[in-house]
Amino acid sequence: MKLDSAGLQILSRHECVALLGSVPIGRIVFTDRALPAVQPVNFVLDAERLVIRTAVGSKLAAAAQDAIVAFEADEFDPGTRTGWSVTVVGSARAVREPEEIEYLAGLPLHAWAPGSRDHYIVVGTEHVTGRRLSSVDVG
Repeated sequence: MKLDSAGLQILSRHECVALLGSVPIGRIVFTDRALPAVQPVNFVLDAERLVIRTAVGSKLAAAAQDAIVAFEADEFDPGTRTGWSVTVVGSARAVREPEEIEYLAGLPLHAWAPGSRDHYIVVGTEHVTGRRLSSVDVG
């Protein structure tokens, strides 16, 4: 088991991808008017790419067209002080091809937010890192 300088377990790419597939919510980081923006989104992992549904006119839809974005998902248990965090950096693109839209519409990705969410964004997983926090004795 490899540890980082803070004593957290460094996760392999395989472990990171498996963990990403285990949660429905993450945070996408993008640029909005030259400033960093973070937005929670529900997503699904399709092979090793992230798929997000959003509204056509949303800030995220505008900002994530052919852009580099970051994405983070995690799960923590405050009672046991355990958990994990996975970060992805990759190229985002708006899906425009009708065949790909039809395919993505068949994935188990249903928007949690109200309103029409018929715009798909796909994020590549070019760079994936993750850390796990194991239980420690704080006694």
